[in-house]
Amino acid sequence: MAASGSSPQPIVVVTEGGPHVWALLNALADRVGPVSVVLETPESKKRLLLGRARRQGWTSAVGQFGTMVLTRLGKRFFAGHAARLIAEERLETEPRQDQAIIHVPSANGKECLEAIENINPGVVLLAGCRLLSKDTLAKIPCPVLNYHAGIAPKYRGMNGGYWALVSGDPQNFGTTVHLVDAGVDTGGVLKQARGKPKRGDSIASYALRQAAFSREICAQAISDALAGKLATFDPSLPSRQWYHPTIWFYFWTGLMKGIW
Repeated sequence: MAASGSSPQPIVVVTEGGPHVWALLNALADRVGPVSVVLETPESKKRLLLGRARRQGWTSAVGQFGTMVLTRLGKRFFAGHAARLIAEERLETEPRQDQAIIHVPSANGKECLEAIENINPGVVLLAGCRLLSKDTLAKIPCPVLNYHAGIAPKYRGMNGGYWALVSGDPQNFGTTVHLVDAGVDTGGVLKQARGKPKRGDSIASYALRQAAFSREICAQAISDALAGKLATFDPSLPSRQWYHPTIWFYFWTGLMKGIW
């Protein structure tokens, strides 16, 4: 898809950022048109841990937190692999100098809504930000889409690519662009893409790999939204929400199945 030069209406992306997100956003700018980024401050790890503990218990929460810390360390340890992946796939994983960025404390805060209102976009894309509240969602007067690094609804939530591989379901190592509703990745499915991890990939690099083969579906979904031609389809898959694996489960699957 060639860049159109200018969009009928602006495009807003709400995100916490990250290399895989910037890879998608820069591809969107090239394929569809300029993107305004509303960059929220990441949720504190303490608050995230307490929330997980309330919902799932302290044992699961601490185990998941351990994997999150390990994944962050893994990104540094496997930086060479990530650099090769980025080069091979021609990903642009940093914001460009002319990128419009508005910093806000939270995607659910008044500052975020004010930024969206001022830009008056034709579509809002969520990519790696916290779940929008019903109140926030109701106040956004344009289609709200979400980029999800998993095949929904079978792998909703976190680490969709990892869970597909661990579940013996590599054909569903993929991504989804869907409409946003009050649930966790439960909105109507618009586009899906499937690919394959490559040698050396792990939970630290799956998001980059998935972004590499998802640039086109993001551009297509945004173009459809701006043209008023959004159409959902039923993937005919079971629905389940997943979380980070606990650190003991992660090591077990790595050692027993070779899936890291």
